[in-house]
Amino acid sequence: MLYNRVIELYDSEVQSMADFRSSEIINKPVHEVFDYMIKMENVPELMPFVVKVEKQTEGETGKGTKFVETRMVRGKKISSDVEIINFEQDRTYTTRSNANGLITEYKYDFHEIEEGTQVEMEATVKTSGLVARLTKRFIVNIVKQEDGSQLQYLKEMMEK
Repeated sequence: MLYNRVIELYDSEVQSMADFRSSEIINKPVHEVFDYMIKMENVPELMPFVVKVEKQTEGETGKGTKFVETRMVRGKKISSDVEIINFEQDRTYTTRSNANGLITEYKYDFHEIEEGTQVEMEATVKTSGLVARLTKRFIVNIVKQEDGSQLQYLKEMMEK
């Protein structure tokens, strides 16, 4: 019983911290950068392993909008459900994806600065089960390798 409570406390503490971060300055106004990133059809340009993103809900993109993301993983197409769970126009948004119990959240913050826009990204990977907990660092490294350069790609795409 005590062991389970310790694990729960550990999990809640560990999972509330970002597993990796990234930041870039883009020489464009905030609204242009935000609008480009929130258009999920642009995701394959920013995350090379993503081959397709399909919107599943109607209306404007915002909190609650759902997508299906398809990416190549070791030569196979794998799909995951993605939802925008937080959204403030031109300021911030957070996506949460679920691929077979591996939950990944990306939080993006946009700040107007003299040079244009400062974009900050925090990634949180949530795992469950003992084996997943034990291999979490390995899983995080894979996710970071696949998606960790997205703001660099954003800068390249927007400033060319």
